[in-house]
Amino acid sequence: MKSIDRRQFVGAGIATIAVAGACHFALAQGENLLSATAGSRIRDKRPTVHTPGLRFGAYDPHGDFTEQANVTTEALFMPWEDVDLSSLPAADAYALQRRRNLLITVEPWSWDENFRLTSGELQTRILNGTYDRNMREIAHLIGQMKSPAIVRWAQEMEDYESRFSWAGWRPDAYITAYRRMMDIVRKEAPKAQLMWSPKGVPGLRDYYPGSNYVDYVGLSVFGLEAFDRIAHGNPRSFSDNLLQGYGLVEEFSKPVWVAELGYEGGDNYLTAWMDEVTQDREEFPLLEEVVYFNDREVHPWPYNLGRPDWRVVRTGSLG
Repeated sequence: MKSIDRRQFVGAGIATIAVAGACHFALAQGENLLSATAGSRIRDKRPTVHTPGLRFGAYDPHGDFTEQANVTTEALFMPWEDVDLSSLPAADAYALQRRRNLLITVEPWSWDENFRLTSGELQTRILNGTYDRNMREIAHLIGQMKSPAIVRWAQEMEDYESRFSWAGWRPDAYITAYRRMMDIVRKEAPKAQLMWSPKGVPGLRDYYPGSNYVDYVGLSVFGLEAFDRIAHGNPRSFSDNLLQGYGLVEEFSKPVWVAELGYEGGDNYLTAWMDEVTQDREEFPLLEEVVYFNDREVHPWPYNLGRPDWRVVRTGSLG
């Protein structure tokens, strides 16, 4: 097993946090096969934060929300291998300065594809305790943070078509692994809260770890107009895309977040999503916050649509 402190998870180092406001390894971006901005004149598609309305947070490696006062949560993504944990205190300081909470997504793998284990190997090593040290070191630093923190571990586990190595495990194996890791978090960071975060597709109920291990439920909601037209025949709204996942988790009676949110399309599509995502809607009474994923998609979408750019500030050619 490689050292946990081999690589910083802030891209260009700690300075990235100070400038950009979030932590993320500098993945090779490439070009999106879809010209998603065609037919659009909107240069900044950031959501309207309604008052009253839902709380708003962002994963923001580009720093587009650095000075925005009504951002409640700063979201971070990190692997638990090949990562320099000295960046976590800097993230805490950044959030504390802006009076933001931290949503910390811990992905149980390396972001270097050359060093990833198979799904079965990863499961075995988590369950036999090999990775306890990795989680313990991360959780210990979270326990020292001054900012309120929520820990989100191994998201979108029920999506068998996902790129994640832990997706599609037997539910009992995933639940055992989740509880093991969250027990470590509770010991090392007793003030941290726990987020169980399925994608929002059928089968997620089988992966529920029990109410004692869940403070929040997170869902993923992304809207891509080109995909909607191919897969559904018409553009879909934020509520349309949230409905299935919300309906599957509401029985747990836990506060619900959209832990990952993004949208891309033409002007009419964008305008509708921008206005709707923080509206407090009576059909979603458990929904409390949405967290925008302010970067390009990591994994290609179906139908040769490439990797949509969810970033709110649109730097490409529009028209």
